[in-house]
Amino acid sequence: MAQVVFLRGVNVGGHRTFRPAALAADLRHLDAVNIGAAGTFVIRAPIGRADLRAECARRLPFDTEIVICPGQDIVRLLSHEAFAAFPPRPDEVRFVSVLARPCRSAPELPVRQPPDGRWLLQVLARDGRYVIGVYRRHMHVIRYLGTLDRLFGVPLTTRNWNTMTAIVKVLGKRVP
Repeated sequence: MAQVVFLRGVNVGGHRTFRPAALAADLRHLDAVNIGAAGTFVIRAPIGRADLRAECARRLPFDTEIVICPGQDIVRLLSHEAFAAFPPRPDEVRFVSVLARPCRSAPELPVRQPPDGRWLLQVLARDGRYVIGVYRRHMHVIRYLGTLDRLFGVPLTTRNWNTMTAIVKVLGKRVP
């Protein structure tokens, strides 16, 4: 079963920088595929989660949260009509945040940030460890994305919907 690795907070603002393609090359024995520059990898060879986490951590020049999910979860997530009520708009970006571990409590959804006035970020739904939302292209959005950890009570890492679509394609599945 393929697994997907998400590294949290890497290659952002000049902090914890590394070359994802080089890490994928180091993990070629696991049939690793790098997706973009944000620290997202599809691991197609069989390996246990603990061993995979250790393999990644050993090769990184810094400590970071390593979130590992079954590839089939991502395929299932993208097979739903998560954005049916939100037709794509050019000024909006669809995203998925992946919780590092299950959360004990979660906010009532939907959540809009800021809560008053024109929203910049909306959390629309949650499916297990996956938080689905949309944000507007605006310089203050990063602040609101940073509040999601506190809202859900666990660390999470966020990826663009297009990144999730690329993962599904690497897994050899058809994207709806």
